Amino acid sequence: MDVLNSILAFLVAIGILVTIHELGHYAAARLCGVKIIRFSIGFGPTIWMRKFGASQTEWTVAALPLGGFVKMADTRDDSVNELDRHLAFNNKPIWQRMFIIIAGPLANFILAAALYWFIFVVGSPGAVPFVASPPAGSPAASAGFKTLDKVLSVDGAPAKTWGEVRLLLLERASVRAVATVEVETASGEIVRRQLATANIEKADLDQDFAAKLGIEAYQPPIPPIVESVTKGGAAEAAGLKPGDRIIAVEGKPISDFRQLLTIVSANAGKPIGLVVQARGETFDATVTPALVTEGGRSFGRIGVTRPPIDSTSSAMLVTVVRYGAIESIPKSIAKVWEMSAFSLKMLGRMVTGDVSWKNLSGPITIADYAGQSAKLGWLPFVSFLALVSVSIGVLNLLPIPVLDGGQLLYHIAELIKGSPLSDQAMEIGQRVGFALLIGLSAFAFYNDVYRLVSG
Repeated sequence: MDVLNSILAFLVAIGILVTIHELGHYAAARLCGVKIIRFSIGFGPTIWMRKFGASQTEWTVAALPLGGFVKMADTRDDSVNELDRHLAFNNKPIWQRMFIIIAGPLANFILAAALYWFIFVVGSPGAVPFVASPPAGSPAASAGFKTLDKVLSVDGAPAKTWGEVRLLLLERASVRAVATVEVETASGEIVRRQLATANIEKADLDQDFAAKLGIEAYQPPIPPIVESVTKGGAAEAAGLKPGDRIIAVEGKPISDFRQLLTIVSANAGKPIGLVVQARGETFDATVTPALVTEGGRSFGRIGVTRPPIDSTSSAMLVTVVRYGAIESIPKSIAKVWEMSAFSLKMLGRMVTGDVSWKNLSGPITIADYAGQSAKLGWLPFVSFLALVSVSIGVLNLLPIPVLDGGQLLYHIAELIKGSPLSDQAMEIGQRVGFALLIGLSAFAFYNDVYRLVSG
């Protein structure tokens, strides 16, 4: 079901984003008086096709939903007759051609801004960035972070949720810079802490880099009391019952249910000694966690559930970020600009070697993220759509000949040169661009497969 959910969410997301992108090209072309031969969502064999309008444009859906195209009349092929030469793309003024080319990525940026505006107006829930007690020796501990420090900003950029904090820290960590983190302490004092990120390696950026920094979300303590016991599980076999309190594991005292889970998860198939307090008595028990595999990850499980988190504590840790309709307009535009700049910086750092190419994702990973966001609800899915829409806009503006950015580069060269590039030069560019795009796609697909195999 998870695989099916991911596929369906991916198809919906790509269908929306590609359609918007191609509609940008289509609308600009129509505005400039260019005849449209075909509007296609997807590549390869045609699944569905209808002709509409005076020019009988073919509207099609093809078998491979990984892109799309708008085929325009052009005198360089057989798509236009002598009577329609004035409707050909290549016969239009250069500024119109450049406008048509850039309209696709622009449509993606406009869509992302509209989606972010909607999210800001409706309100997006998130975790309040309270910091947990950092591990001894970690950069966060060295910087002086304390339990329940509330992050207010990173290098002057405000942050209201953990998602925003992680994104800001990721940018600093990718260049191993020192981040100035403004926090409100548990006593209400506003202080700035200097967080060094020099210990972050390339491989860490694709994992939980914040944990390596010692910056993790505060979670209210959960007493190590057994809420319920699964029938036939290891806990039942060991004699554990609802209401029992685990006071020590392998001779070490514990005070939080998560400590028990951590040890159990890491010791599948190995007997674990427990000290249990129950019904006024204390007794020893030995439990052997069963090996469980879920989502490509293997871990131990004994078959107990934890007590619920106190509702007051839970409410303190969650916030809803919401703005007014007018206020959200500049914020949504700024968000698109911020995410575009961040994407370009990360791509640039991949090229320079500062960031691992393992961060490059292909359709399998995108489908997985689409499924996960859809599973969480419609608002996370809308946020996912906005993020990917920005990514598509940025990707298409890269100066690779087979992409919009490459075509734009041809036209800039034409402006400088005073005449179109030769067919030979354009053909060489297309071949190089196609080879580069295939290489990047293959590498992204390899990363996808590697993530699946490695879990």
